[in-house]
Amino acid sequence: MATSIEVQKQSVKELLESGKSHPFVIPEYQRPYAWTYDQVITLFEDLWDFASSQADEDNQGTYFLGTVVSYENEKGEQEIIDGQQRITSLFLLLRAIYTKLQAADTKGKEALNFIKQIEPAIWRTDKFTGEVDYSNILLESRVVNNEGNTILRNILKDGKTVDGAKDNYSKNYNKFLELYEKASQDNPLIIYEFIYCVLNQAIFLPITADTQDTALTIFSTLNDRGLPLSDADIFKAKMYGQLSPDRKNEFIDEWKELDEKAEYTGESIQSLFYYYMFYLRAVEKDDKTTTPGVRKYYAGSDNKFTKLYDEAILGRLKKILNIWSVVNKKETVEGEKWTENSEIIKILDILSSYPNEFWKYPVVIFYLQHNEEDDFESTFLKFLRRLFVELLSVYLEIPTINAVKASILKLNLAIIDSNKPEFEFREVDDQLLSDRIRTPHRNAVRMLLKVLAYEEQDTVLPDKWEIEHILPQKWQANYFMNVSDNMIKDKIEHIGNKLPFEKKLNIVAGNGYFGKKKKQYEESSITITKNMAKLDWNDWTLDNIAERDIRVSDTIKAVLKKWRDEYNEASVSALSDTMPSAEQLAMIEEFKKKGWV
Repeated sequence: MATSIEVQKQSVKELLESGKSHPFVIPEYQRPYAWTYDQVITLFEDLWDFASSQADEDNQGTYFLGTVVSYENEKGEQEIIDGQQRITSLFLLLRAIYTKLQAADTKGKEALNFIKQIEPAIWRTDKFTGEVDYSNILLESRVVNNEGNTILRNILKDGKTVDGAKDNYSKNYNKFLELYEKASQDNPLIIYEFIYCVLNQAIFLPITADTQDTALTIFSTLNDRGLPLSDADIFKAKMYGQLSPDRKNEFIDEWKELDEKAEYTGESIQSLFYYYMFYLRAVEKDDKTTTPGVRKYYAGSDNKFTKLYDEAILGRLKKILNIWSVVNKKETVEGEKWTENSEIIKILDILSSYPNEFWKYPVVIFYLQHNEEDDFESTFLKFLRRLFVELLSVYLEIPTINAVKASILKLNLAIIDSNKPEFEFREVDDQLLSDRIRTPHRNAVRMLLKVLAYEEQDTVLPDKWEIEHILPQKWQANYFMNVSDNMIKDKIEHIGNKLPFEKKLNIVAGNGYFGKKKKQYEESSITITKNMAKLDWNDWTLDNIAERDIRVSDTIKAVLKKWRDEYNEASVSALSDTMPSAEQLAMIEEFKKKGWV
C-alpha cells in the first residue's frame, strides 16, 4: 500500500488549535522533556528580537520554528514523532503569557484580545459561549514517566508550579514567566508585538503521515539534531500500554534497571531485542537467511506486537545480559555457576574476537534454552568449543559472513531440540587449514593468538593487548643478507612471528629487535609472551619464524581436534543413552509379533 503525507505551513496558533479536533499526544516511547534554560532563553530571545524587528514593518515576516512530524492514531489523536520538545515549550510559553495577562490588575483591549486567542490554543473551549475547560488540555504527555506527565498537566491547567520543583517542566515554565515579566517591564511597547508574533508569525511546517512507520521514517530522514527514536523506545511503549495500572510502575523500574545494566555491559536494550529475535525465530523453526528488521519482526504481520506481551520477555532479556557480563566485563553472576568456570570464560573470550556477530546468536539460544539443565556447565563448554572450531575453520578458508550464515541458522534450530546439536558446516581440507593458520587473514589473528595463550594460562588476557611482531614490521635492511624485501614482508605477517602483548609494554618495546625486546617480554603477564624472554637467542630470524609457524600450527590444530572429538564423544554418548539395548530391541520385536505394538 502506498504511503501518503500531508504538509502545510501553519502558524503556532493554527497548529495548536488543530488540537481541538485531533488532540496532541506525546506517546509513551518518546524520551522525557529535556529542554534546558539555555534553549528556553534562546527561543524567547529569538522570538523577541524578531518581534522587535517587525514592529515597523506591518508584521509581514515569519519566523520558522522547524518541522513537526506526526501521524493520526486509531483514536484520532496526533501522535508527535518529532517536535515534541518545541511544542511542549510553546505550550509552556503561552501558558506563562496567559498567566501574566490574567494576573494584571487592569486588562486593556489588547490583553483581553490575546487572552481569547491563547485559550483555544491550549484548552478546549465551548463553541457557543467560548467558556474555557481548563482541565481539557489539547496536549497530553504519555511518556513512560508518570510524575512528569502529571506535572505538565497541572502547570497547563493551573498555571502554577510546586515550590522548589526541579523538573524541566517547572523550571522552564518559571523561566518563561521571569523572561516575560522582565521584557514587559523593560519594553512595554513591544510586549503585544511579541505575543502577536508568537501566535501568528512564528510558523511550523507540520508533516502529517498516514502511519506510524511512515512518520518514523520521515523523522529518521529529517532529524540531524539528536538520536532518532529506537525500536526499543517503540517496544517500551507497546509493552507499557498493555499493562494494568498496578504493574506499570514496576515495569518502569525493571526497564530502567535493564537499560542501565545493558549500557554498563557495553550492550543496549536494542541489541538485546535483536539477539532475542533469533531465539524466537529458532523456536518458530525459521531458518530463512533474510534477517527481518527488528521492529517489523516484533510487530508481526498484523502489526499488533503480540510477541512483546509475553510476561517473561524482560526476564529473558536480563538473562541474556549475563553472557555479556562475562564476555565484556569479565564478571561472575550470582546464581550462575558457569560464570566462574575459567574454561568457559576463556572460550567466550576467544569467540568475542570472531570478526562478525554470527557467533552470538547460537550462544544466546543455547543459553536461554538449556541453562536450567543439570549438566549445563559441561554441555555449554563443549558446545562453545565446537562452535569456535567450525567458525574458525570456515573463516580461515572463506573470510566472509555468508560462508557460515546458513549453517548458523540451521544450528540455531537444532539447539532448540538438543543440547548436543549437529553442526552442518562445510569441511575444510586439513592441509589448507594448516596453511591458513600459518598465514591467516588479519581478522583471524587475535582468535589464533588467544587459543595459543589459553593453552598456557587460565587467567583472562588483559583488556588492552596488541599483536606484537617479534621481527618488527620496520626492519633494518642490513639485518638480512641476500634476502628480498618481499620475502621479509611475507614472513613478518606469519603467525609464527606474532604474540599477544600488553599495549603499554608494546609501546616501550617499539620496533626493537629480539635481543632488546626480551626485557619487555619478561615483564608481560601473558605466559607465552613471557616465555619468549627465556630463550637464549639474541636474534630472531626468518628460520625461527618458519620453525614457530609449524609449532603454532600443530598446536592450534591439536586443540581444534581435541575440542571437536570431545564434542563428538559427548554427542555419541548422549545418543547411546537414548538408544534401546539389544535385549530391549528383541523384546520390542516379540511384542510386535504378538500385536502389542
